[in-house]
Amino acid sequence: MSRASGCIRSFAVAVLIATGGLALAHDRALAANWLEKTIFMTGPNYDGELPACEAALGTIASRFAQKEGQYWNSGLQILDFERVREIAYRPWAAGTIPRRFCTAVALVSDGRKHAVNYWIGEDTGMIGMTWGVEWCVVGLDRNWAYNPSCKMARP
Repeated sequence: MSRASGCIRSFAVAVLIATGGLALAHDRALAANWLEKTIFMTGPNYDGELPACEAALGTIASRFAQKEGQYWNSGLQILDFERVREIAYRPWAAGTIPRRFCTAVALVSDGRKHAVNYWIGEDTGMIGMTWGVEWCVVGLDRNWAYNPSCKMARP
């Protein structure tokens, strides 16, 4: 056996030992201990206090006008809302983000009425500091974000 092949074998053994050690170190990763769970990993603390459905209408109207003007080169605006009602509150499992699902009918500047599906979520606003709103105007979801017919904005 030549000296070169001996060096190659020694290098190969060293690589195997190193990767084996990394694999063993990876296997030793454990779940959070009692202290970590009670202090550092407290989990979500939601109050479940959300505003009524009417509180989001101004935000929806202004964002709709902004979206239509900037992205679709349209002058459409929401002029008024009617038949505003809640359709669900916290419909999912406990521990999930509290959401209030609502629907309304919007009178748009083209003279037509469109259903609006939206939800208000706790800590979903700017950097999680306040409530946020996600919405969809049926028939005017041009990028199909909530397709079909804004169904994905409902519970």
